[in-house]
Amino acid sequence: MANYHVTKNKVSGQWQVKRAGADRASATADTQRDAEKLAKQFAANSGGGEVRIHKPSGPIRDSDTVQPANDPCPPKDKKH
Repeated sequence: MANYHVTKNKVSGQWQVKRAGADRASATADTQRDAEKLAKQFAANSGGGEVRIHKPSGPIRDSDTVQPANDPCPPKDKKH
């Protein structure tokens, strides 16, 4: 299981995908949407995890659980 962050690189202006705790980006993309797709693919290939999407200014704006990881806050209307 691996968690990834999608952040904007302040120097290059590109969106980067970083595994939690990593020093370097796993990938870069021109758009946040493309970086988010890459992060979700990487997380799925690692057995699932959380993908945290950051605003250009830095704070987290959204977090998605990639299967087969367990969602810590599942939707209340989801049946178990």
